[in-house]
Amino acid sequence: MNKLLTTLFALFVACATSMGQAQTAPAAAPATAAAPAPAAAAAPAKTATPASPKSIEAKVAMCVGCHGIVGYKASFPEVYRVPKIAGQGAKYIAAALNAYKTGDRKHPTMRGIAESLSEQDISDIANYYENLGKQGRATLGDKPNREADAQVAGLVQKAACFSCHGANLSKPIDPSYPKISGQYPDYVFVALKAYKTENNPTFGRNNGVMGAIAKQFSNADLKALANYVGSLDSELQTVQESRFHHQ
Repeated sequence: MNKLLTTLFALFVACATSMGQAQTAPAAAPATAAAPAPAAAAAPAKTATPASPKSIEAKVAMCVGCHGIVGYKASFPEVYRVPKIAGQGAKYIAAALNAYKTGDRKHPTMRGIAESLSEQDISDIANYYENLGKQGRATLGDKPNREADAQVAGLVQKAACFSCHGANLSKPIDPSYPKISGQYPDYVFVALKAYKTENNPTFGRNNGVMGAIAKQFSNADLKALANYVGSLDSELQTVQESRFHHQ
């Protein structure tokens, strides 16, 4: 009897062990399971195509509609001929454009144009106009071609025009100052009044030196100065674009 019990107990242990091993054995992967797909190859990165530099014709396209027409008149803040800029010093043109860009010179149209220009654009435009018409340009001497009358001579002396704008008002002592000899007098008059203007959001010029000078004079005095300056021989000119010539 004891032998029979011992045999039965041994069979029970063997059966239980076999069942435990079956439960813990890893399940076989189905024969139809697909192998993992290989990772897709990364698309090559696109290299940005650098923008081609604008030609000088494209850069001055916004300028010629006013400065490329002889006698063209602006109407803000009053009617006057836009300045001659061919033959003007490049550093002055660049300084003027940057002043419009920063708001030191207030003029809605000019500020909109200046803000669209890069530093390189401004440099290229300034150099273009400094050299435009250079071949046919006469070099001025050191003395104006006409003397001012006594009244205007006194105004010129008080304003100390020659001390900054140089001999003949066409050889400025600093290249960032403009040549003014022979500039359109109505433009010079408007520019001088702009230096007197304060607290105007759309018109005026911030320049400590020119502001102090202009504020010494009445508008009648400024007009007399402008008329004298404009009557002198000049290296400045408006070079008319061929597209604007009358047929």
